[in-house]
Amino acid sequence: MNTPSYASASLYVGDLHSDVTEAQLFEIFKQVGPVASIRVCRDAVTRRSLGYAYVNYHSVVDAERAVDLLNYKDLKGRQMRIMWSQRDPSLRRSNLGNIFIKNLQKDIDNKTLYDTFSVFGNILSCKVATDETGVSKGYAFVHYETEEAAKEAIAKVHGKLLNGKKVFVASFQSRKERRSEESPKWTNIYVKNLDKSIDDAKLREMFEKFGAVTSAVVSKDDGNGEGKGFGFVNFESHEEAEKAIEDLNGKEIEGKTLFVGKAQKKSERERELKDMFLKLQRERLSKYQGVNLYVKNLDPTIDDEKLRQEFAPYGTITSAKVMGDDKGTKGFGFVCFSTPEEATKAVTEMNGKLVANKPLYVALAQRKDQRRAQLEMLHQQRAAAMRMPAGQPAPMYPPPGQVFYQGPGGPQRGAPVFYPPQGMMPRSRFPGQPQPRGGMPPGPGYQVPPGGGFVVQGGPQGAMQAGRGGHQGKGRGGPKGPGRGGPQGVVQGGPMAGYPAGIKYNPNVRNPQMALPPAAAPAPEIAAGATPEDRKQMIGESLFPLIQAHLRGKQQDELSGKITGMILESLDLNDLVGLLESSEALTKKVNEAVKVLEDHAAEVKDENPAANTTAA
Repeated sequence: MNTPSYASASLYVGDLHSDVTEAQLFEIFKQVGPVASIRVCRDAVTRRSLGYAYVNYHSVVDAERAVDLLNYKDLKGRQMRIMWSQRDPSLRRSNLGNIFIKNLQKDIDNKTLYDTFSVFGNILSCKVATDETGVSKGYAFVHYETEEAAKEAIAKVHGKLLNGKKVFVASFQSRKERRSEESPKWTNIYVKNLDKSIDDAKLREMFEKFGAVTSAVVSKDDGNGEGKGFGFVNFESHEEAEKAIEDLNGKEIEGKTLFVGKAQKKSERERELKDMFLKLQRERLSKYQGVNLYVKNLDPTIDDEKLRQEFAPYGTITSAKVMGDDKGTKGFGFVCFSTPEEATKAVTEMNGKLVANKPLYVALAQRKDQRRAQLEMLHQQRAAAMRMPAGQPAPMYPPPGQVFYQGPGGPQRGAPVFYPPQGMMPRSRFPGQPQPRGGMPPGPGYQVPPGGGFVVQGGPQGAMQAGRGGHQGKGRGGPKGPGRGGPQGVVQGGPMAGYPAGIKYNPNVRNPQMALPPAAAPAPEIAAGATPEDRKQMIGESLFPLIQAHLRGKQQDELSGKITGMILESLDLNDLVGLLESSEALTKKVNEAVKVLEDHAAEVKDENPAANTTAA
């Protein structure tokens, strides 16, 4: 095969199985020569293969050899169709050198077609059209490098036998070009609803009074030769055909009403039906825009009449329908009013109303594509809201229910350190360890001992001490220190905050939970150079479990994070360290914060007595 004049080392590989990967293609194409790159084209959303790929060689000679040796080679049950990659879209769309072949035998595939037509010139691509199952549709396309090769193929193959069938070969025309060449002066008409006694001669006799008939054929059944009730009549002139349609369409002959109209191709009929359907759809949408309501959460006892009765007080109802099947109602329906004002009033009054002990959902009806677009937009907005903008500092304490924890390496400037409610503690990620009961959740920078509680590692500047005088351990994100991680990753070498020194944990038995006492805790050691914000975060980590212990039984899960945030915001660093060293001072501050929250809740209740009532 000769290399094209615009040759590059890039090849297009088509008709690929959806499971074919770059690695599989590389194993095949590297046998020819060094491969520069391979890319399988995929859908941007689903990442599923589109069925074609590009293979780039370092050498044009290697690419030419790959076309000769690998074209139409079987890969996962399909023949790879290889052609030279055309980067210029104008060359692909010009249709110069492109020919169309039809009336092909079903057993002619791409390779047979290529071998047959390659004798007339260099082929850029050739393809036999197939259906979903891979069976040939009987026509194909061949694109030559030059227009001269295409003309020679048309001259020598058109009308010749190919595998026992006479083929049609001509220059390729796009659908738009074919439509523009269709003559508006049509002469062929279609006649249906004919009596079965009417044959070709009687059909010709019926239409000859309108002009010269060149042909008149009644379609017949192959089995018994009986007429199928329709036929075709062709006139010499367009005016004669129009006159016949005008006179005979809708006329009764032999006891049957005839339909007489312009004979159309299947594509023309489908196009007209599609246009008519779209027109009716637009008219229906404009007619019911703003007046058709969607109602769901209907009780199974609600039928069309009961649905109409419920909405009747709000205006004139043109239709009310509860959707259902042979198993019963589907729980939703539609109500259509005569004016948009009535529909708006019905939505306002009926949405959320109890009907048969079930609250209704009422809204304006939407098309399926509108609902999908609306849901996609809502999903994108929620996803954008969840992504924190780069460089924007996060709040120290989140609303109740949000859970974040500090990662390896300790707190960084602007990084969030959130304190979760106790009820949202995740289970331990370490085998054989129970779920922690208090404190922060396990995660990067934390390790859970067998009996519960936690030991913090990976703080600022490489380590966060687990209480004053504790030793550094080796954990996820923490540096190596004098003390190595013990059984199941528990830090050894010093007592944990809130636990007696010297206690030994057995990983093979269930150990009792050691509750954190409401006693003072040693202040955390803060590395030199830490910012005030980092220091507050570290102190907050020590205060949070102590505040939880003080609030035990007093809405602990709900108030711990709030009170910790209130204390950190109201006091400076020296006062915060004093709270860690004095249990009495911490108790006083916690009680003051609880009193403030209770007074605020009472004021809200007095201003809005209905705030504590629960809707049905």
